[in-house]
Amino acid sequence: MIDIHFEKLRPIGLTQYIANQLYTLKEEPAADARLMRIVDAQRDWYGLWGGQDESRARALPRLLHIAQAEDSALTVGDWVLVETHENDEHWIVARLPPVTQIARRANDGRRQPLASNVDTALLVMGLDSDFNPRRMERYIAMVQASGVAPVVVLTKADIGTDVAERELQLRHRLPPTVPVVALNALSEDAVAALGPWLTEGQTLVLLGSSGAGKSTLTNTLMREPQQLTGGVRKGDGRGRHTTTSRSLHQCPGGACIIDTPGLRTWRADADQEALAATFDDIEAFAARCQFRDCRHEGEPGCAVRAHVEPDRLLNYHKLLRDARRGQQSPLERIAQRQKWKRLGKAGSLRLREKRG
Repeated sequence: MIDIHFEKLRPIGLTQYIANQLYTLKEEPAADARLMRIVDAQRDWYGLWGGQDESRARALPRLLHIAQAEDSALTVGDWVLVETHENDEHWIVARLPPVTQIARRANDGRRQPLASNVDTALLVMGLDSDFNPRRMERYIAMVQASGVAPVVVLTKADIGTDVAERELQLRHRLPPTVPVVALNALSEDAVAALGPWLTEGQTLVLLGSSGAGKSTLTNTLMREPQQLTGGVRKGDGRGRHTTTSRSLHQCPGGACIIDTPGLRTWRADADQEALAATFDDIEAFAARCQFRDCRHEGEPGCAVRAHVEPDRLLNYHKLLRDARRGQQSPLERIAQRQKWKRLGKAGSLRLREKRG
């Protein structure tokens, strides 16, 4: 078994539970293997951090094939074992199973990991034209389904529109267990506002749309520029992609922060049961419905439609539909597309016949 310098690795997120994952590996690692954490990924190369030493390495093809077979991939935040081979080349030979992992589904159903071994997700949304309660609601559901604690961070509190009203609207709509923090991402006060989640050894990931202020907030929490930042478009207020890849940074206070590119879309990577459980108010009212198999759409005696806001219920149904699509196999997706094509052709034929 390799020698782990626990005190050196603890500040960058190593816990005893993660270290115990070494015992789950199928192959015994070499005695000189080192435990390191992935801090960035650029095509075939990975940036690694060992607490005090940094290096770059590639992953063994065998390891990549195993990850692909498991519908996964190496990503920022992973803990890996690294060996040094001839010509002083560093190779990732094994990955410890992630304790938590936030991922999304691509349009073709492939799973795309965003960050691993995360304790808290800072869900960043601007108090300008980026403000979208429905989108935030979906982010919270998907993060909680991954086993990660969400914290809503409302940026641009100094220049936003209807700041107090929007903050109150969001607090009223979201579960009371989800913290909501409004701040100016450029101000030093942001460090104090997020202080409870920035303790040593904690790992946070910033998620949100382009232009929400994720990279600006990262620079403020780091106390020095680490990430490029950019403004929003004048026409529609949408952000430009200034961060193009995920990267992990350590704050002066000890916490690790993973900055990510803006999310244009985020398809759920969780089953329907896990996502439904995050809408606990809907689940509670569902028990009072007249019919056990009530879908909360048009059935009589539906307690959910009587107590839950229509927009929140619509968001709930959309999230579950995305989850069902994400769980489909490629053959099932093809069959579904063919089904809708047949229905579309049949509808067009009936319309032509009706018009004579």
